[in-house]
Formats: sequence, structure tokens, C-alpha cells
Amino acid sequence: MSSKKMGRPLSDNPKSITIKIRIDQEVMSKLEASAEKLNTSRSHIVRQGIEKIYDDLQK
Repeated sequence: MSSKKMGRPLSDNPKSITIKIRIDQEVMSKLEASAEKLNTSRSHIVRQGIEKIYDDLQK
């Protein structure tokens, strides 16, 4: 019998940190609409926004 575990493969970049934010209904609506239009998760939209701001600050 193999000693490997069953389940999802390990990620090269695990997302193990959780943050909690407070937003108003308008921002939440924009986040939901963006995620739906791009067919992705809300978390992915937030990560993209952080990357965009960071890249803009590096210029």
C-alpha cells in the first residue's frame, strides 16, 4: 500500500492567510458584479486589485 495521502495536490503557493475586511453594500455590489462578469471568485478580484495598486506604486 502506498504511503501517499489521497486528496487535492499541494499548491506551490498555498493561500493560508485569511483577512477580514468591512465594506459597505455599494462596494460589495461592485465586487460581486466584477466577479460574476469575469467568471472568477471575489478573492481573486481582491488579489488582482492589490497587485494592481502595488504595481502602480512601484512606477
